[in-house]
Amino acid sequence: MGTYHAGSRAVQDRVGVRELADHVGQIIGQGIKPVAAAFLELQPLLILGAADPATGRLWASPLMGAPGFVRATGPHQISITGGTRPTDPLTSALAAAHDLPVGTIALDPRTRRRMRVDGRLRRTARGLAIEADRVFSNCPKYIQRRESYETLTDREPAPPRHATELTTSQAEFIAAADTFFLATVHEHGADASHRGGNPGFVQATSPRELTWPDYAGNAMFLSLGNLITDPRAGLLFLDWTTGTALQLTGEARPEFDGDGERRVRFTLTEAIETPAALPLRWSAPEYSPANPTPAR
Repeated sequence: MGTYHAGSRAVQDRVGVRELADHVGQIIGQGIKPVAAAFLELQPLLILGAADPATGRLWASPLMGAPGFVRATGPHQISITGGTRPTDPLTSALAAAHDLPVGTIALDPRTRRRMRVDGRLRRTARGLAIEADRVFSNCPKYIQRRESYETLTDREPAPPRHATELTTSQAEFIAAADTFFLATVHEHGADASHRGGNPGFVQATSPRELTWPDYAGNAMFLSLGNLITDPRAGLLFLDWTTGTALQLTGEARPEFDGDGERRVRFTLTEAIETPAALPLRWSAPEYSPANPTPAR
């Protein structure tokens, strides 16, 4: 596959940024450079997006460990010690994985840097390994700075709550979020990306529907391009203080209006809320200066 597939090209052409996308797309490579390897080894959190082969549902799942649990083991491979929580919806798929298409993103709120590695995942004796197809870093736009974190060793996850509709408290959790992660797929693989904004930029418009604006970014339109060709999507919302994780799976469709504004409308299939899923407690956010004020 080339840098872009037909879905991304369709969005680029509609917005009129194909030439810019060709220029920006040069950041995508297959190799993991030393500076990227060093960045990965500092992270306590990695977000992984993949479709469960048993159900076809797409999930974004948090993987967590002491810094060094993710590391480059070669110019085209990363290893991950451990795996998902036993109750995570991707646990069974990862346990049996041999050549599973995955997308990952490591986001460091301390430095407002992020790095994405897409490729093929397999199970190993120590955890997981990903053979990289695409490696690239994005700009710091829409990343909220969080200066520090602590690991709470006595925090234990509560049993997950499964539902097909959002509760009132979950809708409020989403409306208060300044960050979420988005998993998408295409014919040749999977991708995980970040979405950020001031609280209120994502809204639950009904118990089974969310909507958010697609802010101007790097002009590549990888996620929107994927959704044009395959609407399956996985969303992950984290509470950066309590460690609660809200994972949603369903379908997302981009919408374009006549003024050049873009939104994405997500229809929920299943929601899984896990209180205290992660033992990380981050400091309060400093919102990105790039964040638009969300329309109410």
